[in-house]
Amino acid sequence: MAAEQGITSIYLACRGLMARAVRRIVGQHDVEDILQEAFVRSFEAEGRQTIRDARAFLMRTARNLALDHVSRAAYRTTGPLDQAHEDFFVDGAALPDAQVDSERRFLLFCQAVGGLPEQCRRVFVLHKVYGMSHEEIAARLGIAQSTIQKHIAKGLLLCFEQMQDSARGAREAPARRRA
Repeated sequence: MAAEQGITSIYLACRGLMARAVRRIVGQHDVEDILQEAFVRSFEAEGRQTIRDARAFLMRTARNLALDHVSRAAYRTTGPLDQAHEDFFVDGAALPDAQVDSERRFLLFCQAVGGLPEQCRRVFVLHKVYGMSHEEIAARLGIAQSTIQKHIAKGLLLCFEQMQDSARGAREAPARRRA
């Protein structure tokens, strides 16, 4: 019972600080869910082991959950595209050409982002998808702001080149079939 009151009182005391730290990583979305999950996991961990610094443990748990949340979100935008073809049809009818083209370019972009080097992809997604500032990303990942700028520029360039290559391949495919 004392362990429950200990982790609970520490959670309540540092909840605001945890919320700000999580918000810097994930933005406004899902902060409450992440904080609740951090409390539950910390409470369960305290039942299995001795935690010397419960505040640090809670903060680290919340940070790790926020990072996992960002990673899962990045995977969802760049993950498997097995059912992508189904998205081009509504009630059995093909979508208008402009919408199909837009969907195709978005899928190409997602694939290009998924092909970026890991650290570059993290920085790129945090900045472009989650709208985090260079300062926030630098603090979160522990890297210099100049490195952040280089990763974003590299990500843009590699995505552009990948999409250009894909578009070029799509234009050349009908010519190869005719030959």
